[in-house]
Amino acid sequence: MPALAAYACDPDASLGRRYPEPAPVSRNAFQRDRDRIIHCSAFRLLEYKTQVFLNHEGDLFRTRLTHSIEVAQIARTLARNLGVHEDLIEAIALAHDLGHTPFGHAGQDELNACMRELVPEAGGFEHNLQSLRVVDELEERYASFNGLNLCFETREGILKHCSLRHARLLGDVGERFVNRTQASLEAQLANLADEIAYNNHDIDDGLRSGLITVDQLQQLEIFAVHFAQVRRRYPRAEQKRLVAEVIRAMINTLVLDLTEQTRERLRTHAPDSVDALRACPPMAAFSEPIRAQADALKKFLLDNLYRHYQVLRMMSKARRIVRDLFTEFLENPHLLASEYRRDDPTQQARAIADYIAGMTDRYAIREHEALFRMGV
Repeated sequence: MPALAAYACDPDASLGRRYPEPAPVSRNAFQRDRDRIIHCSAFRLLEYKTQVFLNHEGDLFRTRLTHSIEVAQIARTLARNLGVHEDLIEAIALAHDLGHTPFGHAGQDELNACMRELVPEAGGFEHNLQSLRVVDELEERYASFNGLNLCFETREGILKHCSLRHARLLGDVGERFVNRTQASLEAQLANLADEIAYNNHDIDDGLRSGLITVDQLQQLEIFAVHFAQVRRRYPRAEQKRLVAEVIRAMINTLVLDLTEQTRERLRTHAPDSVDALRACPPMAAFSEPIRAQADALKKFLLDNLYRHYQVLRMMSKARRIVRDLFTEFLENPHLLASEYRRDDPTQQARAIADYIAGMTDRYAIREHEALFRMGV
């Protein structure tokens, strides 16, 4: 690994784990975190969780697992460009969606709505917070502790967003939301690598599905410029290959712009340590022109793909499944195998949310069919 910058996280100077453990012998602490994430149950389940299209709708559509791997690849490139820790940023990228529900954002939004409407004292559902909960509490792989016992730096990066209400309950990992300081540069870059991955790869899946077209995408500057360049370079290539080249070129443009703009901010503020960087404004950012083009792409995908009537119809069914499951378990807590105090509505709702969030798409569908076919 290239020499680390002064503002990079150092595994030998980590702020530590929740439970003390001997240092790894043949790996650094961040490598251990990455390996624990890859081997955990929640990571494997991402293979069967929706990104945009339901897992069973086609073998070539992305899932939460392939998305997480793509985020990690982009994140490692950014880390190498900017002199921060590649193993840490990879661990953050691979873990960032561990708490995501089945059925993508529709499942997440409906679970949050159920929590807020039916058990408001439970505080709703945040998938970033759920990802942290997975690695802190829900994984059961070690005899000495619950969760994966990851380093503070990895846990901090997983928690991209958090309400103040929850942040105040999280101790050290929630302090930056209360104090309005920044996460590590590794965490900031992993967050933007996530955006680069899902925007560009959702174009690929959207075109493959037939719900959006190349002609529509050419209304967007970021797509039109790269498409024209690729078509000039490969005038006889079939459209499938042209699109792949365009997406590759767009990702490259975004990565290079993010790298240069972040370097410029680092030169301006000159943080000489991780703590100094945390006290700065956000360091990872796109230039204003590229930020505008990326935002236009996000809006296009929202209007033309995520809100396409076929996607909405599919997600409406998904939301009904999540609500039916939540309501059924709330009314019939004996259906849950997990142990909790059933006289505590908050704990009961959290147990239900843990169970539903851990489901894959197909398991949620089967569970729903089984429960309502039985008329429980």
